[in-house]
Amino acid sequence: MKIFKAPKTTLGDLDADAAAGLIASATDIALILDENGMIQDVAIAAEDLLKDLKDHEHWVGARWVDIVTEDSQRKAAQLLSEALSKAPPRWRHLNHPAVSGPELPVLYSAMRTGRPNRVVAFGRNLRAVSSLQRRLVDAQQSMERDYARVRRVETRYRLLFEMTSDAALIVEATSRKVIDSNPAAGRMFAERPGATGKRIGQLFTAETAGSVEALLAGVHASGRSDDVRARLAEGEREVAVSASLFQDDGGVFCLVRVISLEADAAATPVSKARSKLLKLMEGSPDGFVVTGADGGIVTANAAFIQLVQLPNEERARGEKLDRWLGRTGVDLTILIANLRQHGSVRLFGTTLRGELGEPSNVEVSAVTVMNGGQPCFGFAIRDVSRRLPRDTAGDGRPPSSLDHLTGLIGRVALKDLVREATDVIERLCIEGALELTSDNRASAAEMLGLSRQSLYIKLRRYGMAPMAPEGGDRADGA
Repeated sequence: MKIFKAPKTTLGDLDADAAAGLIASATDIALILDENGMIQDVAIAAEDLLKDLKDHEHWVGARWVDIVTEDSQRKAAQLLSEALSKAPPRWRHLNHPAVSGPELPVLYSAMRTGRPNRVVAFGRNLRAVSSLQRRLVDAQQSMERDYARVRRVETRYRLLFEMTSDAALIVEATSRKVIDSNPAAGRMFAERPGATGKRIGQLFTAETAGSVEALLAGVHASGRSDDVRARLAEGEREVAVSASLFQDDGGVFCLVRVISLEADAAATPVSKARSKLLKLMEGSPDGFVVTGADGGIVTANAAFIQLVQLPNEERARGEKLDRWLGRTGVDLTILIANLRQHGSVRLFGTTLRGELGEPSNVEVSAVTVMNGGQPCFGFAIRDVSRRLPRDTAGDGRPPSSLDHLTGLIGRVALKDLVREATDVIERLCIEGALELTSDNRASAAEMLGLSRQSLYIKLRRYGMAPMAPEGGDRADGA
C-alpha cells in the first residue's frame, strides 16, 4: 500500500467537519465504530442506498455485525479486529438486508483513526458490479448452450456423411484437392483412407477427368451445374458425378457425390409402387426398424441410425433393439409380447438412448409380419422430445409439477418416482415460504427449519436462485 509522504504539508490541519465531509464524499457508506463495534455515526452518500437499505435510520447505537446479513457477520467482526490491531486494511464483501429484492452487496474496508479505539469503515456500493457479473454469467451460459448446439449439429452431419451409401468427397473449390471423404468413397476408389489429399482429376480416367474438372469449375462459377458421367481410374467403372457448392470457415468447397451406374443397372427390379414405398420408408424422418423374433435388428432406415448416433447401418445389424430402446430387457419384452398377442402396438411411450447423447422421448408403433412361418417385427419410432415436456428424471432436476410424475410411471423405477415426488414437495414448500416472506431468504429458512446455507443449496438445485451464495468470501458475495 502506498500512502501520502507528507500529509501535514500537503493537506494541512483538517478539522473534524472537513474530515467528515471528505470521508462521506469518498465512499457510498461510512460508519464510525467504537472498539466494541458499536456504530457511533453513519454517512450514506448515495440516494438509492437510502431507499434500499433496510432500517438504516436505526443503525446508530447498533452493532456493526447486527446490520449485515448472517453470512457476513464473521467478516465484519474480522475487519473490526484487524483495524483495532492496526493490520494493513483490506477490502471484504458484506451484504446488507434490503427493503425488497436481493440483498445489497457492499465492499468494506476499515481502519483505526482519530480518537483512540475509533474505527472508520468505508463502504462501496457493489450493486452495479453484481448486476454486471450476473449478466456475464448469463452470457457465458448462453454461449455454452450455443456451443453444445453446434456440437450436436456437427455430430448429426458427420454421422450422415459417414453412413451414406454413396461415395461423397469434400473438394476445395480452387485447388480441386480432396480434403475429406467418407468410407463409401474409400471403397469405391480403392483408397485407404478414402481419396483424401489427391486432386479430383486423379481419381478418374484421363479421358473423363476433364469433364469432372469442368463440372467443378461450373459449380464454382455459377453455383450449379448438370451431372456428368465419368470412369474411375481404378477398374474404369462408369459413374455419375454431381456437385454442390458451400462455404465453410471463409473457404469455398464442393460436395461431390459419385454414384456407380453399373450397380444401379444390376439392382433387382421392383415395381414402381414398391420402389416408392421403400424410398419413402428410407427417407422418412421417423426411425423405422425391422427385427427378428428375438428383437435382433435386421435392417433400419437412416433416421433410426441418426437417432442412435451410429455411423452406418452395418453397426446396428444383429444388435438387440433394446440396446437403445427403453429399459434394457423390459420395454422391448413388453412390446414383443403385445405384438405376439395382438399383432400391433400403437403410440407406446418410452425413451431412446443415443451412443453419444442423452436419452430422448419417443413414441413407438409396431406391427407383426410373418416371413416364411417366422414372425418379424417392424417398429416405427418417432422422436417427440420437442412435443412432450422435458423428462427431468435424468438431469438431476425435479419435475415442475406433481401432474408430470404420472408421465414417468413405467419409464423410471418406483424408488426414483418417490424421490422425485419428494423433490417436488420440497420445492413447493420453499416457493411457498419465499412467497409468504416476500422473498426474504433468512425468514424463509427459519420458517422451514433450515440453515441459511442449506436453503441456498436447495435454491440452486431447483434453479430458483442461480447466483445464491455458498459460503465463504466468494459464495456469499465476498
